[in-house]
Amino acid sequence: MLLINRILILIISIESIIISSMIPLNITIPSTSNFFRTLEFPVNIQIPIIVFLTLIFSGDLLIKAFSIYIFIGLLILPVFNDGGSLGYILTPNFGYLLGTFPLIKIVDLLNYKVKLTFLEYLKYTIIAILVLHLTGILYTCFQLLLFNKTELILYNFGKFTLNKILYHILMIAFTFKILKISKKLKFLIK
Repeated sequence: MLLINRILILIISIESIIISSMIPLNITIPSTSNFFRTLEFPVNIQIPIIVFLTLIFSGDLLIKAFSIYIFIGLLILPVFNDGGSLGYILTPNFGYLLGTFPLIKIVDLLNYKVKLTFLEYLKYTIIAILVLHLTGILYTCFQLLLFNKTELILYNFGKFTLNKILYHILMIAFTFKILKISKKLKFLIK
């Protein structure tokens, strides 16, 4: 029974990661020219979902789930934010996907804390997001140096990191309240 429960949690995690990579973040605000205007942000909710799932289940389980997600995206279905296939390895986005592994490991350290405070949560998740982006930057720089396109390093840094890092940090801050509610239910899951 315990093995079936772990398999179901793994499947739920994989489904959540796939679904969250396809949901863009939009906010509707009042406008003077139209009744409402929609602002689209250049991120999805995948990073907060991964942080949330890591803290609800465990880092080891999320590493497995994310590995399966990458396998599916590279070899089976285009489930990544901008598509998929083996050619995705040559895009800068793939470095940020690889950066999710250390993010999960860092966030998993919070599972061993007796009492999780907001400041501790924020400190660990911000460090994890910075490591994710650093991994993406290093991967992109390696690619651009390999293909002799060094003039694109600053462009990619702006497009893939500066354009998204603040949104990632803000979205992480909002997940803390949901996490506190779900932590009370955690004993039902494990």
